[in-house]
Amino acid sequence: MAERRVNVGWAEGLHARPASIFVRAATASGIPVTIAKADGNPVNAASMLAVLGLGAQGGEEIVLASEADNAEAALDRLSKLVAEGLDELPETV
Repeated sequence: MAERRVNVGWAEGLHARPASIFVRAATASGIPVTIAKADGNPVNAASMLAVLGLGAQGGEEIVLASEADNAEAALDRLSKLVAEGLDELPETV
């Protein structure tokens, strides 16, 4: 299983707009990805309600994981998005 631990870069955390950006990127990755707080249970990263339900705050550590064969690159891209609090996932990441 591939895993990335990253601190949430959005000041407001994974709420509303940032959660929407993240969920779209997770869905676009084309692989099943989970997201969890460092001490919590993983949820489907492609589910807006599940991501909002985490209540992840800015600066809080989250864990992204996937068992897919090609997960490394996708998790790297999602980690960069979350850590830097980007408005969208760059195509070249």
